Amino acid sequence: MFRGPRDYIELDVKKFGGHKDEVNAVAFSPDFQFVVTGCDDQRVRVFNTRSGEMVCKLKGHSGAVKSVAVSCDSKRFASGSYDKTVRIWQTSMGETLHVLLGHTKSVEVVVFSPDGSKLASGSWDRTAILWDVERGFPIKIFEGHNSLVQSIAFSHDSNMLATGSWDFTVRVWMLQSNDKNGVQVLEGHKGNIHAVTFSKDGMLASGSWDKTVKLWNPRTGRLLHSLSGHEGWVQALSFSADGIYIASAGDDGSVRIWDVETAKCVNILEGRTDIAQYCAFTPGGALIASGAWGTTLALT
Repeated sequence: MFRGPRDYIELDVKKFGGHKDEVNAVAFSPDFQFVVTGCDDQRVRVFNTRSGEMVCKLKGHSGAVKSVAVSCDSKRFASGSYDKTVRIWQTSMGETLHVLLGHTKSVEVVVFSPDGSKLASGSWDRTAILWDVERGFPIKIFEGHNSLVQSIAFSHDSNMLATGSWDFTVRVWMLQSNDKNGVQVLEGHKGNIHAVTFSKDGMLASGSWDKTVKLWNPRTGRLLHSLSGHEGWVQALSFSADGIYIASAGDDGSVRIWDVETAKCVNILEGRTDIAQYCAFTPGGALIASGAWGTTLALT
């Protein structure tokens, strides 16, 4: 039985093959039954996580696929591309439901809201766009960053949207506010922001190419902790379901697990991949990490 983050060890390694070029993005379904990947070869692929077999390969984008995301009910997934578009796909049939037009440069990140009704995208055009998933049209455009928007996260109550940028800042947008100034700018990182995520209780974490993870009160903008230890860029973040721990994946090939209250690193997991690009806690408490070229590590 799982007892705590110190008990994490490498449990299983699987490779999802068939990619013709570099894998840029990985997203697991909420139940971890399938995984979606985005590749430089302009294709989106869906794999069965248990067998490792490719379920389908989807064409449609005319540029490298830079980001993928799966909705909370697993019925849809989305992809963002260098071709400036976002596509929303139907999982069951592998068909395109919507092609979202609005960005003027490469789309670097796509994220579904917790209830799956909205999608947010970030781009090299320095904006983020909030989309209506069902109807496929833009709800709001967020402007203010001075460089590309690399990472996006919704709060669990969907009242806040955090955007991380290569301008070294995180912006927290109050989605329920009619005030045009309903945004909190978080400063403190000394490198590009590559990952942002909210805990269930509303804490915000940001990971940067300055090799640190920072924990924030997103409403006040107060910095709570700065976590140092990675020897490479921080690529991905994930809070445990209870919000007690946060996992960070870096291009130093490690995943670190931190105690949120004490800001101490309680475990370092080193796998068989050069760059850890993705990490997520499963509902059962296991930690899934994935690296370049589609290699995934299951850690528990």
